Amino acid sequence: MLHNQKVMIIGGSSGIGLETAKQAIALGAEVIIASRSEDKLQKAKEFLGSNASAYTLDTTNEEQVKAFFEKTGTFDHLVVSAAETFGGSFLQTDAAKARQLFENKFWGQYYAAKYGAPKLSPNGSITLFSGVVAYKAMVGSSALGAVNAAVSSLSQTLALELAPVRVNTVSPGIIDTPSRSKMPEDARAKLYTEIAHKLPVKRVGKAEDVAQSVLYLIQNSFVTGTVLHVEGGHILA
Repeated sequence: MLHNQKVMIIGGSSGIGLETAKQAIALGAEVIIASRSEDKLQKAKEFLGSNASAYTLDTTNEEQVKAFFEKTGTFDHLVVSAAETFGGSFLQTDAAKARQLFENKFWGQYYAAKYGAPKLSPNGSITLFSGVVAYKAMVGSSALGAVNAAVSSLSQTLALELAPVRVNTVSPGIIDTPSRSKMPEDARAKLYTEIAHKLPVKRVGKAEDVAQSVLYLIQNSFVTGTVLHVEGGHILA
């Protein structure tokens, strides 16, 4: 249980982050959520209730991240699920777009860990987010695979440097979240059906699946330096 504990979730206004916040509150935690969208934050706060507070934050802005943690004070657990992703041919993708992906997903998590760690309780934890394409090569995912691998490596080194604070990584597979909401509904359903047929579990993931894994890492005080794969056997398929 998480009674009398404070959980910081960057990316907590939608998808996996919001579901993690919901589950953490159900376990007795006080939750702080942060993201770029004020509109999403307001809706998330209304959904989560009085045990949640919300802040706008752009994790690509190092000074903004530093000021954010100075303002929010001490807490027990940090989860960084916020990230933009994209796919595309290595030769056809503009290098600036790949660089921006690193700014969003790698450096955003790097800044959050760097400035958040000093505010954590000694028995606290940090949970970062990688992804399946770091472990299973896929056409069109060269930049994202490299970013995800970098996050996993950073996490394992931080597990040593920041000890006794625990640092772990969640590596999701294909998850049905609002991140693909811009796809036409028929195309999204077709994609999920095709992927589900290839997976041993015969379905794509849900935000609840990943949130449960985050809560496991937060609560198990004997787990650190671990990459927890939540991908329905995608690496095997």
